[in-house]
Amino acid sequence: MSQSDEKGLLYGLNDRIGPLPAFCAALQHVLASVVGIITPPLIIGSVLGLQAWIPYLISMSLVVSGLGTFLQARRFMGIGAGMICLQGTSFAFLGVILSGGLMVKARGGSPEEIMAMIFGCNLVAAMIPMLISRCIAPLRKVLTPVVTGTVITLIGISLIKVSITDWAGGHNATNFGAPGNLALGALTLLVIIVLNRSQNRWTRLVAVVAGIAVGCLAAALTGHLSLKPMAETPWLMMPELFRFGFAFDWTIFVPIALVSVIAVIEAVGDLTANCMLSQQPIEGEEFERRMQGGIFADGISCLLAAVFSAFPNTTFAQNNGVIQMTGVASRYVGMVIGVMLLLLGMFPTIGYLLQQIPPPVLGGATIVMFGSVVAAGIRVMTQTPLGRREMLIVAVSFGIGLGVEAVPEVLKQFPALVSNLFGHAVTTGGMLAIVLNVILPAERGEVVAVKTVEESS
Repeated sequence: MSQSDEKGLLYGLNDRIGPLPAFCAALQHVLASVVGIITPPLIIGSVLGLQAWIPYLISMSLVVSGLGTFLQARRFMGIGAGMICLQGTSFAFLGVILSGGLMVKARGGSPEEIMAMIFGCNLVAAMIPMLISRCIAPLRKVLTPVVTGTVITLIGISLIKVSITDWAGGHNATNFGAPGNLALGALTLLVIIVLNRSQNRWTRLVAVVAGIAVGCLAAALTGHLSLKPMAETPWLMMPELFRFGFAFDWTIFVPIALVSVIAVIEAVGDLTANCMLSQQPIEGEEFERRMQGGIFADGISCLLAAVFSAFPNTTFAQNNGVIQMTGVASRYVGMVIGVMLLLLGMFPTIGYLLQQIPPPVLGGATIVMFGSVVAAGIRVMTQTPLGRREMLIVAVSFGIGLGVEAVPEVLKQFPALVSNLFGHAVTTGGMLAIVLNVILPAERGEVVAVKTVEESS
């Protein structure tokens, strides 16, 4: 095993890593993300009556996630961040895609016509992050550490809600909150904490996998592991270009385009946290190049998703927590993750086995990862001293963002598009942080300090 020179990391960003430790580290990223990747196609397929196509949609979601993750880690011709930036199906687009699909369905559209319209609009919307990536320098003046730190923290808090729901048994569980569920999650978390604090690097490398394995074993012994039936699908699922054709409608495209802009803001936060956890600069030319390549690669992933009949992709925040837990930031692990996700999509049986992990076990494993995202956001936010102006931005963004997510009914009198766009802490809080950062004047002392730093440099 090679030793990284970077404090706190077992493997730094460009460290070569052996096949076995690379597989162990990659597997933990896959376990943390696979449910999130396949859940949006499951929901969309069920609501829009696309049951016959759900296995294909799930497989293509995994295939595209694998291709996008590999591209991000490989960083080909400046495309990609050159880090472990796992690409996964974005939940942010769920509301607008469902609204658009129901609109086509109300017109009498067939399942194939619904998907042709959705993927056609997504294809055009994929150009938006690519265009925004060309404007990173002026964008960085708006997305200051206070703004990006606020966005990262809100992302982590939103993810914790998902994790704690799984820990209690998962959505719609009849035994939600049962002591047995909470005990399973606690056992999984305890194993991960103990192994992660070990001085042996191998135990730290396999901490998450070992925790999930122990949790699954305990679930099987206590009757909490119930195998779900597998749908009849081919053993090999190959992607097809534009399988359902191409269609376009402005009324469906505009909401998707708006969410694409908001998704870029989230991606900036995720990429900033990734740089910090990988011990890379979070300012300067190198950072801007990583941002530019990462956001452009997000657009490429969305483009591939539309071409191969999957839903828009984004950089998953939860995998930053895995980097923190394992101490492995090597981008070569990102390439292994990409290959693993690609194989999961092409061979549905493997993905079926991973779906059998009980929600309480998954919740116990992810709670500490998502908490790490919150901690990363706080670290980014406090890179510069927080004056009265910055504290006001954070307070308003957190107060309204978390308030809207806690009580979504506050927007029920508005059109569905408004509630879909601004019913989440990340979008509402993130947009507020950007607006306040632009319109609130800096205090006189801050302006003088900035000028002094510029003159000295």
